[in-house]
Amino acid sequence: MKKRVLAMALVAAMAGTMLTGCGGNGGNSSNTGSDAGSAGTEADASAPAADGAKVVKIGVYEPASGDNGAGGKQEVLGMQYANEETPTVEIGGEEYTVQLEIVDNESSNDKGPSAASSLVSAGVSVVLGSYGSGVSIAASDVFKEAGIPAIGVTCTNPQVTEGNTHYFRICFLDPFQGTVLANFANANFSAKKAYILTKLGDDYSTGLGYYFKEAFTGLGGEVIEETFQEGNSDFTSYVTKAKNEGAEVFFAPVSTEAAALIIEQAAAQGLTIPMMAGDTWDSNVILNAAKGKDVQIYVTTFYQEGGNADFDNGFKGYINSNPTATANNGGDDTISAVSAMGYDAYYVALEALKAAGSTDPAAVNEALWKVNYTGVSGSITFDEVNGDAMRDTAYVKCANTESGEWDFVAEQGVN
Repeated sequence: MKKRVLAMALVAAMAGTMLTGCGGNGGNSSNTGSDAGSAGTEADASAPAADGAKVVKIGVYEPASGDNGAGGKQEVLGMQYANEETPTVEIGGEEYTVQLEIVDNESSNDKGPSAASSLVSAGVSVVLGSYGSGVSIAASDVFKEAGIPAIGVTCTNPQVTEGNTHYFRICFLDPFQGTVLANFANANFSAKKAYILTKLGDDYSTGLGYYFKEAFTGLGGEVIEETFQEGNSDFTSYVTKAKNEGAEVFFAPVSTEAAALIIEQAAAQGLTIPMMAGDTWDSNVILNAAKGKDVQIYVTTFYQEGGNADFDNGFKGYINSNPTATANNGGDDTISAVSAMGYDAYYVALEALKAAGSTDPAAVNEALWKVNYTGVSGSITFDEVNGDAMRDTAYVKCANTESGEWDFVAEQGVN
């Protein structure tokens, strides 16, 4: 396929307005398909159901356990809500029931390929996922060899789609997100020194840390960098160093599991500088960890609650009417941006199936290049280089530590 080059300009051009109230205190989802890890001989993607109805299978490759289990469950909820809302699709003039085949990749680069293989065996036509760039990269060759296209939902590392024609993506990328965050720190906090904490071996964490550093130092800033290993739960020494070195912002693009511990320990040590992170911190796990504490937390994300009233009301109704969904959403009806993205990814898959006029994965792969869909998170079209969505906007919000909700700060881009 002939591909044109999409240039991403990473020039600092920011204008943010912070709202008050942001700062100091003043498992597997229910599954219509197979369980995680199911195996067997490869199935027909359009095999009829027991009642004779035609079925098309969409694979869901997401973490329900491990470091990213909380975020993975919330991403899947968006897909499940969309599937409940639109359970059928017309393909080639015939109606098909859409069946979600959900597997748990366990947030593990080692176990991800096995989970991906189970989707191949199930005979899916297209795959959605994953929350987490590393596990997406780890499964890429499995999908490639099987000839099955995948649609990344919130995996932001460039390597997910780079150099291949089968992995697409509907979210913005880390070079963009890192620049937005660096520009925001510089423009809104006048920060000249940043502390960066990332997790060793995590493609998302180290990648976003790198792009933030590139943009921040490009603005004349200075950075202090440290990393932590898998399994670490004591972050006090890192917080201490950030304070002692005179950092003006604390940037930690890590999992929600690690983030909750960092927030707790930062509050205990009286860290007063703004804490910043990317999309992984956009979670009620973070809100619960920060509530009642004297901390400042700012994140970039894909969707702001209130952006689409119909989606918000419908999704909240779905969450509140389903105890399993409520549990998988962290116990309340806060809308995470990854849920909105999961919802949009489902409909992008349906658009590709309709355009392909077939459940054949090769036909769906070809059709994806020309999909043009407007979702709750915005317009989704894919560039001709790597199949990345052409996104130029991120939402910045901050944790209101009194109400336990997110406050909208700004809609940001780079020129």
